[in-house]
Amino acid sequence: MLFANFGAWCQNSRMAGTLYVVSTPIGNLEDLTYRAVRVLSEVDIVACEDTRHSQKLLHHYGIKTKTVSYHEHNERDRAGELLASIKSGLDVAVVSDAGTPGISDPGFRVVRMALEAGLQVVPIPGPTALVSALVASGLPSDEFFFAGFLPARSGARRSRLADLVAIPSTLVFYEAPHRLVASLVDVREILGEREAVVARELTKLHEEIVRGRLSEIVSWFSQAGHEPRGEMVVVIDRKVIAGSDEETKSSESVASIVASFEAEGLDPRSALKKSARQLGISRDEAYRRLTAERSREKP
Repeated sequence: MLFANFGAWCQNSRMAGTLYVVSTPIGNLEDLTYRAVRVLSEVDIVACEDTRHSQKLLHHYGIKTKTVSYHEHNERDRAGELLASIKSGLDVAVVSDAGTPGISDPGFRVVRMALEAGLQVVPIPGPTALVSALVASGLPSDEFFFAGFLPARSGARRSRLADLVAIPSTLVFYEAPHRLVASLVDVREILGEREAVVARELTKLHEEIVRGRLSEIVSWFSQAGHEPRGEMVVVIDRKVIAGSDEETKSSESVASIVASFEAEGLDPRSALKKSARQLGISRDEAYRRLTAERSREKP
């Protein structure tokens, strides 16, 4: 447990400094909060994913606090150094290049270690690309699932998407521009035709939000002159579009077909493969529907 010794935590928190987790703009420098400016000005050290990048932000606001690097390649060693500084009474702020530290960026390790050491951790809220994309998407935002970055390789990516089939929430993930089209093709095949949004370069000069069906968005970014560029957030609706080919095909229960083949003596894998052939869909699509059907059957 992080706070197995509550008394020690209280003592450490009084004697030591504080770790601040500070959100910074994802593009527009005006999005830094007043509180973030104050904290970054008052702490003793600002730990940056890229000191050169963060110095532009600090300079813009006239902040002259000492900076040190804290990124994925030195995270393990530097986290220990930062904790030592906090234990000695110094205040430390952690920032990433853009957005909120720990959200697909360095930050989790030092926060975890600080809590285990009984040190105080204070979040300074601010911009996060996934939330900005979600609220501007027009898709349901009452319940969503953030999947981070999908795997780079198609096989692993499709397997990961199959795991997401049964989640009854709007899906949000990040994607690199050179993989965007291939990823959306896999999403459509595994999850079915759905409404989706790709938010590109949010809050920046070339901000673009593309809305439509998955097939339409794939077509858009496949055209000359529309090649994906910049930082990408993908938002996927929670349900297959009514009346689409995928929705119509799914009216026939995959589970019942699989069960009938298993009753004939086929093992589950062979039964699923034969069911996919009968329905004229891929095995991955059959698996997606089978998983979704079984999920709906659970009390």
